[in-house]
Amino acid sequence: LLNSSNKSENALGLCTLYGDTAGAFSPTGDLYKSEMYDLARYINRTLGDPIPESVLRKEPSSELRPDQKDSDILPPYEVVDAILYRMIEEGQHREEIVNAGFDSEVVEKIHSMIMRNEKKRYQFPPVLRLSTCAFGHERLMPLTNRYGD
Repeated sequence: LLNSSNKSENALGLCTLYGDTAGAFSPTGDLYKSEMYDLARYINRTLGDPIPESVLRKEPSSELRPDQKDSDILPPYEVVDAILYRMIEEGQHREEIVNAGFDSEVVEKIHSMIMRNEKKRYQFPPVLRLSTCAFGHERLMPLTNRYGD
């Protein structure tokens, strides 16, 4: 069984254990959410639109309650993914990211979400490594910690 998770949701904990994180292997678990949309558009360009446009236009949601949208708690994924990339791939500190022009409250929130959800990543299936820092490979964090206190 293939898992269809992505790195953004895995990082932030916007996924459900034994739900969308279930599977024996995750071919897309090392792609950020915005990269998933890029991949879907590429597939449509090259294979004749097998992915309905309504899927690409639908606002991202964890679908945990009616009419819930990820944008209720997060900025657009282009911003979220840029922050995640700096934190995960480049190992930048929160202060560096804020100094690069990102909103400090958003940076702190994303950092907090990453740290709070390590427990979920311990239970994810292996991912196809596509980046320089895949969860479960290069980025291993203790399950319990007091980082950021």
